[in-house]
Amino acid sequence: VQLQASGGGLVQPGDSLRLSCAASGGRLSAYVMGWFRQAPGKEREFVGAIMRWGAGERYADSVKGRFTISRDNAKNTVHLQMHSLTPEDTAVYHCAAGTPAFSAAAAPRMYNSWGQGTLVTVSS
Repeated sequence: VQLQASGGGLVQPGDSLRLSCAASGGRLSAYVMGWFRQAPGKEREFVGAIMRWGAGERYADSVKGRFTISRDNAKNTVHLQMHSLTPEDTAVYHCAAGTPAFSAAAAPRMYNSWGQGTLVTVSS
């Protein structure tokens, strides 16, 4: 499955932003969909994942309560809704598809399809 992330941009602290991950060549409903981010000079970081078949979501502590992942199966798209953004959220955000178990959903190696990334910059 090929993934295309979009929706990044420049926002101010406290703003909200929604990222999208559209797929081609496969149905996203068949995959666990993860979001990862990488800030300049830092390692890639798990943001969150939405499991298959309504089995819930998992989020990094740094975004829990502010970020929400959802599926739009009709549009074969996954969204990352971000609220209360801070400069620490500045990064390139990538979506990824795989089939990890819930306990392994934070591990990048469990995903075998990756989108190209979309830049989110939070700055006043």
